[in-house]
Amino acid sequence: MLVVISWIAIGIGLLSSAVIIIDVLRHPQKMAIMNVVWPLNGWFFGPIALVSYFKWGRIQAKDLNLDDSRGRSAKTFVSTSHCASGCSFGDALGVPIVVLTSFRIAGSVLFAHYAVQFVLAYIFGILFQFASIYPMNKEQGKWHALIGAAKADTISLIAFEVGMFGWMALVHYVLFQTPPEPTSPVYWFMMQIAMILGFATSYPANAWLIKRGIKEAM
Repeated sequence: MLVVISWIAIGIGLLSSAVIIIDVLRHPQKMAIMNVVWPLNGWFFGPIALVSYFKWGRIQAKDLNLDDSRGRSAKTFVSTSHCASGCSFGDALGVPIVVLTSFRIAGSVLFAHYAVQFVLAYIFGILFQFASIYPMNKEQGKWHALIGAAKADTISLIAFEVGMFGWMALVHYVLFQTPPEPTSPVYWFMMQIAMILGFATSYPANAWLIKRGIKEAM
């Protein structure tokens, strides 16, 4: 039954991403990186990503000419979505790397996943932030944008990984006698849940960063 539920959840996520991709192609975002962010969020947030995209994301489309009437919580949600997409992409990319290399840390595959996924999530998180900061401040140079990206993303990324890694630890040590393998749909369903929890733990961090002026609301 869990395998069936996992396939359904993965299918809904992929379908949500596909719907967003089709609409983004018709209505490109003002900020180009958001054309990538919204579909990435679709695969783990599913219908929630669809609702938030059509309610708050599409309002930024180039051809709509609408005033930005979103409230602070909505802008924080979008900012957190931006952070979560880079993190989730890096985390997902890290899984096959660990599997193919048989990498272990202290004999633990979970610790290996943590290390590789954190590094990749941080790299892509910085790149996604850079892609949002640099186009608006080109006169200040790429280095300035890169430093700003690191300041904006470091705390929010750590907060994201706290939620995600915490859930995967439960999956590995508590919820299953034998943890699901990455070749199983159950593993990726657990990853979807982990990313949702990562979003939840990252939201307060993004709200604080925006309030302190360290990160721009989106």
